[in-house]
Amino acid sequence: METTGNKVIRVAITGPESTGKSALAEYLAGYFETRFVPEYARGYIANMRRAYGYKDLNYIAHQQLVSERYFERRATGFVFCDTELTVIKIWSEHKYGKCSSWVLKRMGEIRYDLYLLCDVDLPWEADPQREHPEMREHFMDLYRKELEERGVNFRVISGRGEERFENAVKACEDFMLPQ
Repeated sequence: METTGNKVIRVAITGPESTGKSALAEYLAGYFETRFVPEYARGYIANMRRAYGYKDLNYIAHQQLVSERYFERRATGFVFCDTELTVIKIWSEHKYGKCSSWVLKRMGEIRYDLYLLCDVDLPWEADPQREHPEMREHFMDLYRKELEERGVNFRVISGRGEERFENAVKACEDFMLPQ
């Protein structure tokens, strides 16, 4: 990703559906008095007059990255990204049995300083864009395996309510401490 001259700590919030990613991104941005990048796919899919398809995923991924650059330039300290390309990869492979080479290439190029992997210990909340409540553990395993294989710095965020938020704040604060 291009440098902005304003070095911020890039935090990707990732994980299966209905694990509180959006609420966590917004909370952390408020706590650290900075910006968060909303999940582009939510608004895009909500405004479609047809079912999304495989080709839509590249567009969604591209727009998510454009949004990241926009908000990163306006952030201080941290920028919290509500989702990242791992979500596109895992979803694409599950739903379509493949993932575009463009998404895979960009995943190899883009790094976040810290990934917060949201655990599936929250109750499932139904939503028209969510599809597989019975597969949460399966998807959690896929996310964990993907992040481990890529060798990225990640922490699993679990807990309910304030405990979850406090665990995420601690993971961010621990990241900032000198090693």
